[in-house]
Amino acid sequence: QVQLVESGGGLVQAGGSLRLSCAASGSIFSINDMGWYRQAPGKQRELVAAISRGGSTNYADSVKGRFTISRDNAKNTVYLQMNSLKLEDTAVYYCNAIIRPTTVAVSQNYWGRGTQVTVSS
Repeated sequence: QVQLVESGGGLVQAGGSLRLSCAASGSIFSINDMGWYRQAPGKQRELVAAISRGGSTNYADSVKGRFTISRDNAKNTVYLQMNSLKLEDTAVYYCNAIIRPTTVAVSQNYWGRGTQVTVSS
């Protein structure tokens, strides 16, 4: 069974920084794309940043230049460094990964439970 566990959320003042981590564990043969999504109250879940196994990255326009996604393939972990945080970055942040559990299984989409990020003025 595959699990994604996020950590690093919290309360921060506007202009501050936070670093989120997400570790995948369990039956894992390979991990393809990993990413971070967020969902603010009353809004749909949106992509924040994604990274391929080879390191290619993709960012939402709203976070370009402020957030950096990275991954450690040896640790099955993805990170999100968030700088210059704004009030509108407040949301629950979810980790996402495309994981192939075994050599005979197909890749599946997995989600973490989410971690709250609150930016205050």
